[in-house]
Amino acid sequence: MMGRLCKGGCMIGPSILNSDLSRLAEECQRMLDAGADYLHLDVMDGHFVPNLTFGAPVVASLRDKFPGVLFEVHMMVSNPEQWIDDMSKAGADIYTFHLESSENPHQTIQKIRSKGMHAGCGIKPKTPVEPLSELAPLLDVLLVMTVEPGFGGQSFMTDMMPKVKYLREKHPDANIEVDGGLSPKTIEIAAEAGANLIVSGSAVVTSSDPKGVMTQLRDVVNRYRDSEKAEA
Repeated sequence: MMGRLCKGGCMIGPSILNSDLSRLAEECQRMLDAGADYLHLDVMDGHFVPNLTFGAPVVASLRDKFPGVLFEVHMMVSNPEQWIDDMSKAGADIYTFHLESSENPHQTIQKIRSKGMHAGCGIKPKTPVEPLSELAPLLDVLLVMTVEPGFGGQSFMTDMMPKVKYLREKHPDANIEVDGGLSPKTIEIAAEAGANLIVSGSAVVTSSDPKGVMTQLRDVVNRYRDSEKAEA
């Protein structure tokens, strides 16, 4: 099943790694009840990034609980091609791999699509944006990391915004995702640069009012997206 991914529209995806993992299904439901557009599932292998999280069995378990929800698996792994089949079978909708970890990104994208998933590709803060831009016509999601991947709770890196702006100028209709340190305090600069898919961890998941936070994030992004459309 391929979930609904809006082309260029604002979508908010809570990062469930920041939730109470002993109550994962309940936490996911709480985020969905609060207005989440999709769930962002961070898969880490302990090699590409130092942390180790979960894999396809957890994704499959969540898919059983939430059959109609859009799942993005953010594959922070050394060999992204290895897990495409498993994640497809587990029910992932968007398979986002890192450009730094793929020897043949064109082949990786082709395989992802062949398994019925949307293809996403991300870059770490030290990676130039141009190679990602070259792949943009083949991708459904362009991810710019705004923290070093691997751990939550880091500060938002404002110096990544020129990358987002570059992608938006080159690809006006693309889905440009930002991940890391997104909150009501940082959403303005991300939205102004052109981001429309917003991954937010602790700011949303640990909030006493996740609905209010997501509404605020969405309103800011929509304001800038509407302004861009009016100027086009």
